[in-house]
Amino acid sequence: MLRQLRESYAVPRERFERPGPFNNHAGVLIAITDQHDDPEIILTLRAAHLSSHSGEVSFPGGKWEEADRTLVDTALRESYEEIGLPPGDVDVINSQPPMISRWGIEVTPFVGIVPDDVQLSPNPHEIAAIFRVPLSHFVEDKRTQTDVYFRDGEEWWSPVYHYHGYKIWGLTAKMLLEFVNSGWGLDLGRESAAPEIERKPLRAKTK
Repeated sequence: MLRQLRESYAVPRERFERPGPFNNHAGVLIAITDQHDDPEIILTLRAAHLSSHSGEVSFPGGKWEEADRTLVDTALRESYEEIGLPPGDVDVINSQPPMISRWGIEVTPFVGIVPDDVQLSPNPHEIAAIFRVPLSHFVEDKRTQTDVYFRDGEEWWSPVYHYHGYKIWGLTAKMLLEFVNSGWGLDLGRESAAPEIERKPLRAKTK
């Protein structure tokens, strides 16, 4: 799986990295372990006391700061601060199109390959847990349901995955689906054998 990703998806960094400023933007890292036969995605569970996305599963990453030259720098800096992932251990191979969070932040995912034996440690001020999910779980679309929301008069949907007690949903799940579509030439979409559930309107950004 990893060889196919490197051969068909990886591009030179200058193709997707550009300097800021990036006000109201965030960068996150889709970190994949370098096990060629069974790579895994590294995900986090955000601490319950945080003011936004508390208790939710997410990628390591966060909002752009003025000291960050690029959004890649943002994703790597935040990954180090949140889970202790050294930037030098990340081979960033591509980016995915940005998506807008329900807080109105434009979030760009960057895809990076990391050593399987990298030692990670959650920052207790931000992260409650670090866990890994086999990449095949998403490539094989093992969703448990599809959530459908309405936001600002528009319909929005996302797959939902469950793995070892963790619920992966919302923007993180949608980014994972779009990533496996791009990386493996798939066409996974809203239609699925899993049930479709209509949810309450997404909470919009407040000023």
